Amino acid sequence: MAPLGVLPTAPACIRCHVRNTLAGWRMTSLIDTAELVASELATNAIQASTDEQGHPIYAGGRMAVILVRLLADRTRLVLEVWDMAQALPTARHANADEESGRGLELVGALSANWGWKIAPDWRGKCVWVELRV
Repeated sequence: MAPLGVLPTAPACIRCHVRNTLAGWRMTSLIDTAELVASELATNAIQASTDEQGHPIYAGGRMAVILVRLLADRTRLVLEVWDMAQALPTARHANADEESGRGLELVGALSANWGWKIAPDWRGKCVWVELRV
């Protein structure tokens, strides 16, 4: 998938990409879960890549971007969301009256495994999720 600017429209584009790719791969049983997980990770990546007012962060005159990569074999799907933010993901337990803060908890509940990694040739990080067929 091409890089997407850290804009509010990016999660919808990513959900469409995930749905179409998994349909093409005949992995339709994972579509709903993969869309939800991808949307959560993309939203987190966008929040990590914007300022306090929600405006995209620019580096070297360029808007920060996110990338999504899907990898699959017959038994699992690995979904990666790459962002340019240095902050590492941390799951937290939101109170019942909070409107946000449950994304990574939800990701953990829906996935077989998840984590993050740093690549030496990438400015930020990758958060990945493994879903089982």
